[in-house]
Amino acid sequence: MSTPVHDLSKLRIDRDAPPPKIRRALKRNAIFAFIVAVAIAVAWFVLRGRSVIPVQTVLATASGGATPASGAGNATSVTANGYVVARTRASVSSKVAGRLAYLGVAEGSAVQRGQIIARLDNEDFQAQVALAEANVASSRAQLNEAETERDQQEREARRIRDIRAQNERLLSPQESDVADTRASTAAARARSAAAGVSAAEAALRYARVNLENTEIRAPFTGTVLRKEAEVGEVVAPSVGGGLTRGAVVTMADLKSLEVDVDVNEAYIARIGSGQGARITLDAYPDTSFLGRVRQVVPTADRQRATVQVKVAIVDRDPRILPEMGARVDFLEPDSSRATSPSAGSPRIRVPAAAVREEGGRSVVWVVREGRLDSRVIDAGPESGGFREIRSGLAGGELLLVGGVERPQTGMRVKVTNP
Repeated sequence: MSTPVHDLSKLRIDRDAPPPKIRRALKRNAIFAFIVAVAIAVAWFVLRGRSVIPVQTVLATASGGATPASGAGNATSVTANGYVVARTRASVSSKVAGRLAYLGVAEGSAVQRGQIIARLDNEDFQAQVALAEANVASSRAQLNEAETERDQQEREARRIRDIRAQNERLLSPQESDVADTRASTAAARARSAAAGVSAAEAALRYARVNLENTEIRAPFTGTVLRKEAEVGEVVAPSVGGGLTRGAVVTMADLKSLEVDVDVNEAYIARIGSGQGARITLDAYPDTSFLGRVRQVVPTADRQRATVQVKVAIVDRDPRILPEMGARVDFLEPDSSRATSPSAGSPRIRVPAAAVREEGGRSVVWVVREGRLDSRVIDAGPESGGFREIRSGLAGGELLLVGGVERPQTGMRVKVTNP
């Protein structure tokens, strides 16, 4: 009988290969570490992106103010804000007190000079006119009677004088004197009656004027801007309180529209009569209209340190309405730029929002390569939302105007101007 042979090599333990459970654990740990690394990388990129703050900027340009970073400057010397006003404007009221019985206009109605736009209840004034006409007729009748009596007495006095001239014995001197007295008295009565007629006619004219005053007429050709009263309300030349209205309508001549602006007195020397200007309405910021300086009011406002300037609108447009807000850029003449002593040092104007006061100094924040850097400047007073930079900028800098309340040197930013 033979002995069985056993293969003892199968019983050997392979200590180089890890067990299956350990291999599975190592694989799970490697996958988890990879996921954590990816998450950390994503979070780092997100936080890095969030640390870049979006801001708004303007490009500081010489001899033309400041424009958005993608724009170019214009030859603007001064900018001021104001409102569109009508040079010819009136609050139309009645000359007498009364209740409004008729109103023939509405907002936007075009009226001609002398046109009846409203009428008061005038029955009492019509009665006064009728009474005055009757008084005139009565006075004229009395005048006719007095004149007839005067003529009769004059003829009688002449007849007596003729008789006495032929024969003084026929009539006594007393009879002649009595006839002359009667003639003089009749003449005086006639003159009194004539004065009575004049007084009655004057009273008639006064009554007719009062009646005419109950009709409210347009003082000039223009457009009704606003109704101040309605039919049934009591109107008067001056407001007396209660329900009394002082004006019936407000109207203006839209052909006389102009812009009134307040210019800082530090820049008023740059503005002269006839100077060109560019007008931009708040309602239409993408459209500008040509204007020209009509008048620099010869007085200043000591409280605000400004001088009022009236700018006529050269480009008439139906979109321009009274009381609209407007910005006026006063254009610098080419001749003045060529002959100005400061022609070698370009003028830089930036929005007032770009200038900040820090520690008693005026500074601007310059955006350079995506980071903020402060720069100390010398800035003039504000006018129309702009300030002139006297020193500290050379032009071409990208300035921070919004997006960061407390900027810091080196802060990462991203320009978001359209």
